[in-house]
Amino acid sequence: MMPMYTDQLGREIELLNLPQRIISAVPSQTELLFFLGLGAEVIGITKFCIHPADKFKTVTKIGGTKQLNIELIKSLRPDLIIANKEENERGQIEELMQSFPVWISDINNLDSALQMINGVGELVGKQTEANDLAVNITRQFTAFKPLELTLKAAYFIWRKPYMVAGTGTFIDDMLLRCGLLNVFKQQRYPEVSREMFIAANPDMVLLSSEPYPFGQKHINEFKAILPNANVQLVDGEMFSWYGNRLLHAPGYFNQLLQDISY
Repeated sequence: MMPMYTDQLGREIELLNLPQRIISAVPSQTELLFFLGLGAEVIGITKFCIHPADKFKTVTKIGGTKQLNIELIKSLRPDLIIANKEENERGQIEELMQSFPVWISDINNLDSALQMINGVGELVGKQTEANDLAVNITRQFTAFKPLELTLKAAYFIWRKPYMVAGTGTFIDDMLLRCGLLNVFKQQRYPEVSREMFIAANPDMVLLSSEPYPFGQKHINEFKAILPNANVQLVDGEMFSWYGNRLLHAPGYFNQLLQDISY
């Protein structure tokens, strides 16, 4: 009987052997694969899989997360594709399922991220390394101390139109762990108007470095709209990459909260 693996959508996939030709369609999971020691096995990544930098330069690019080059992927003959429910386009992933084993993650909080890490480790024969990583991440988040006084926050991911991280997202879970209460209760990533975020009256406005590249000029823009809010540029990878980059997130959050406190 061939080994069966269950992904985070509850789907079962079977692998004939330990995968030797892996394609990753998700940046944070790409970084995780390399962290676990899979060098030669990863044969295709997206144009957004920028970490680690040396691998980004050399590994074949298979398009963007939502615009995969299906024909190129088929030509690479992968024996495993690792995808994500939110980051990839459903129709494309379903097409790839017809030809290849596809393991799909579904992540909206730290617990599901840790489950993904262990699940991927099992898939690729790196259970010990994955478990050690998950234990280390858990230890660091357990030691992390959030703000004593909860502040209301808005986390912006896009401009024109304005879009924020709402509830049910991994970013929302990270905000809560920092002691920041998300002022936007809509699910996923809603568009919001200027009037809506003025009415929400956040104490904190966090402008993410990705996917929209917010900069200093945008701090000034938001301060003009919300003069009483503390407006900060933040590293989007620390709030939204759910692989081994989580090792560094508590330290980053700690420094961010210190800056907020003064």
